[in-house]
Formats: sequence, C-alpha cells, structure tokens
Amino acid sequence: MEPQELAILCANLADSKKAQDIVVLDISPSSVADYFVIVSGESDVQVRAIAEAINRGCRKEGQKTLGRVEGLAKAEWVLQDYGDVIVHVFCNTARIFYDLDGFWGDAPRIEWTEPKVAP
Repeated sequence: MEPQELAILCANLADSKKAQDIVVLDISPSSVADYFVIVSGESDVQVRAIAEAINRGCRKEGQKTLGRVEGLAKAEWVLQDYGDVIVHVFCNTARIFYDLDGFWGDAPRIEWTEPKVAP
C-alpha cells in the first residue's frame, strides 16, 4: 500500500470510531514522514479506542506493525508511527495546545472521504 493510501485508510479507521476534525496532511517535503493524519477524540477513552482501531485495521489490511507508539497510557496525545505515515490522535485540549494543524498549515490537505453524491 502506498503511503497516501495508508494515510487515507487511517483517516477512515479513525472516522469509524467517530473521531473529529480529521485532517490528512502531505508533509512529504519534510524528512519526518510523507503524511500526517491528525484527529481528535472527546475523552481519553475515545482517544484510546481510535488509536487501537487504527492499529487493528492496519494489521487487518496487511500493513506493517507500528514502528513506535507513544502516549497510549495517558491518551491525551497518541502518536502512531507507520514510517511514511504518522498518526496523531489528540484529546481536544491537547490538539489546541500543540496546534500541529497550525504549525504544518502550509502543507497540502488530502481529501480522504468519498465525495458525497446529491440525491
């Protein structure tokens, strides 16, 4: 699976757990990764559930296991490193405080949802 496909898969898996404000950023000019997936949950329980759903879903799709996971115990900011894709699952207050969306504000946003068809 290509990195952009993996990023979109992670966004959809987060959406399946009702994550909020899901953003996929193309940060490929950086040496950090190719894509960031940034999502929010309303509580530590939801943040943990989102992170675990992403991990399970990626394994089910045959993706490599996580290189590193940080923050799962406290679940304010869980970082999941898939190499070319880094997933950030925040509680709302931590997302506002760290403001990765603003820091990487110049990075192109990737459409991750299926286009809605009007009835």
